Amino acid sequence: MMRVYETDRLRLRELDDTFAETVLRYYEKNRDFLQKWEADRQEHFFTLEYQANRLRQDLELAKAGNLLKLWLFRKDAGDEAPTIGCISFSHIIRGIFQSCILGYKLDQEEIKKGYITEALKKGIDIIFNEYRLHRIEAPIMPKNKASIRVVKKLGFECEGIAKKMLKVNGKWEDHIRWVLLNDQV
Repeated sequence: MMRVYETDRLRLRELDDTFAETVLRYYEKNRDFLQKWEADRQEHFFTLEYQANRLRQDLELAKAGNLLKLWLFRKDAGDEAPTIGCISFSHIIRGIFQSCILGYKLDQEEIKKGYITEALKKGIDIIFNEYRLHRIEAPIMPKNKASIRVVKKLGFECEGIAKKMLKVNGKWEDHIRWVLLNDQV
């Protein structure tokens, strides 16, 4: 069963492959906007088949306990509303590490409305209290001032810069490593 969570203004949902069209529309609409922040996307990424496969893979990773990916929907937009983005806690490592990597994206028309902060507060609560993880790491490019503001607001602390950490939009980019710790585990 796919998990669904709610905040004041949002519904956060795991999605299966029946939502491939919804996700594809999100990526098509935000293609140019997301390009400067994400890996290069080949044309096959923007197909229904690719998105359906990816949603199936995400659910398999979730079942194995390696990923929590929640797509965001505005409550006030109704049941047929488009997704406005997602948050993900990936690369979940257990054992002595008890850690994950945070990622998130939002529709370009929905930025600066507090939706990502609201969704991340709920996601962090889930990761710390249900998954019982100790550490969330959020790698952010220094030029992504909006994301830095979000993680600072949520209490993340800077651990330093990882040189040429991720290949974004065809270029190896430095990333600031922002970390939030759960002292309850």
